[in-house]
Amino acid sequence: MSIFAAAKESQQMKYKHIFFDLDHTLWDFETNSIMVLEKLYHAYNLEGRGVPSFKEFHSVYTVYNEKLWDRFRKGFITRNDLRNKRFRLTLLDFKIGDEKLCEALSVQFLAELPTQTALFPHAKEVLEYLAARNYPIHMITNGFEETQYLKMRSSGIDHFFTHVITSELAGSLKPYKEIFDFAVTRAGATADSSIMIGDALDIDIIGAHNAGIDQVYFNTLKPVTGDLKPTYVINSLHELKTIL
Repeated sequence: MSIFAAAKESQQMKYKHIFFDLDHTLWDFETNSIMVLEKLYHAYNLEGRGVPSFKEFHSVYTVYNEKLWDRFRKGFITRNDLRNKRFRLTLLDFKIGDEKLCEALSVQFLAELPTQTALFPHAKEVLEYLAARNYPIHMITNGFEETQYLKMRSSGIDHFFTHVITSELAGSLKPYKEIFDFAVTRAGATADSSIMIGDALDIDIIGAHNAGIDQVYFNTLKPVTGDLKPTYVINSLHELKTIL
């Protein structure tokens, strides 16, 4: 047996449970979000209301959405605050103060986004590979429960997961240790026999590290920074086959 094959077999023996993040790791949030936002931009004639282009609309929305998600994860705002304020603040940047329009955009966005089906390259292939090797596969996600389940069903990957741990179910959010502890217990796993795959250093990777779980950083855009070094770094989900 080659050194590489022996190392891989050792890794496979170590890991008994696989935990994935959903958004930006398996489900292509950016692609799916852009598709829905562009549809809304045209459906509600935002150009006629003073938003010069979809590019500018999307750029402003993204800034507010990311800031509000950060505040939500830190417990400063509620789920409803997040859902409502991102469109209100975006439109206010273009001097549009229309509450009915904000509400309509929010409702339709939340209804249509989870029905989108774009996944990252190799996502299904890797899930099929892991399932064929009899790994129990689980999900740990900060997304809202109903929304996340619909995303998985719409994109045809829900059947791969034994346990889906949402922040609502766990009563905690990544990167806090509690949600990882809850997930490991729920899955009947142990931290040292589990591995977490995610795209966010400050959410998935740090959180798993603090819970004693090895990590795979799916690095598509952001290089590793800071003192924490993930257990593994990959640029394509296909590379998981060299680890598991």
